[in-house]
Amino acid sequence: MPTPPICPRPARRWPISPPNTTGGRMRDSLLPDPSPRGLARAIGAMFAHASVSSELAANGHSSQIGNLRSDGPLVLRKSNPKGPEPLTHRDPGVARVMLAAGTAGPLGGDGYRFDVHVGAGSTMVLTEASALLLLPGISGARSRFAINITVEAGATLVWWAEPIIAAQHCNHHHEVRISLAPSARMILREEMILGRHGETPGDFTSRLRITRDGAPLYDQQLEFGPKAAGFDGAAVLGAARATGSVIAVDPAWQDAPPQAQPYHPQAVLTPLAGPGVAIAAVAPDSLELRNLLTQGLQYLGPPWAI
Repeated sequence: MPTPPICPRPARRWPISPPNTTGGRMRDSLLPDPSPRGLARAIGAMFAHASVSSELAANGHSSQIGNLRSDGPLVLRKSNPKGPEPLTHRDPGVARVMLAAGTAGPLGGDGYRFDVHVGAGSTMVLTEASALLLLPGISGARSRFAINITVEAGATLVWWAEPIIAAQHCNHHHEVRISLAPSARMILREEMILGRHGETPGDFTSRLRITRDGAPLYDQQLEFGPKAAGFDGAAVLGAARATGSVIAVDPAWQDAPPQAQPYHPQAVLTPLAGPGVAIAAVAPDSLELRNLLTQGLQYLGPPWAI
């Protein structure tokens, strides 16, 4: 039977002045150039820019969604508690948002951007409906996902993300930048899976950068895949098929952060150079990774443990 032709998705063209631009040129290099020249290099690619914000409600106690903007593959919806969560523990007075996929991808060449703003004194819980599956595109171009988060004074962010799966032959760059006020609290989970069952992973690069009051608190980059020499060596991932971390920041730890705790041969809790901790683990699969990260939360005690 002959192979059916591949029908690329039509490119989404930015307006004359796309978000975060000056004179029609992107200031954020994480997204592809939206000019005609840039679009010519990414035929069939999809570009999307979604955003969400929270604010303190009029009663001065609960939080509410201020802005909720979906775009194409990035679908945002107000939600109910999805499961156990640190800090907020299903509190009905927080602003809850779920990110879902409107289409498959990102595929090679796609450019996604997601902006999150947690207003002063408010609390946002951000979850995801499913894992993010990174797929190759017809051109072999790199896909990109840029996430920019601001957490203002007295605000709290709980970002309980689902795994990112780097399918075979994908080529993806994932970057998260978080800016915290000195009195802000935050906890996030990130999990990366090296390919689907029985396949080798594609090329994947991620960077997570967290600043507090403008000063660096945490900055880590991970690369794996055929182009990342030595990623499967003992100094990086070895034979692990899954890796991830939980980062928690609390101003209450300024003078006495939690102590380092190597609680498993493949997992460790370490204090940061500031009021925060990083729980990191590698594992043979996603289930074991999730269990190891959850186990690390128990060493932080309430309200972090779940």
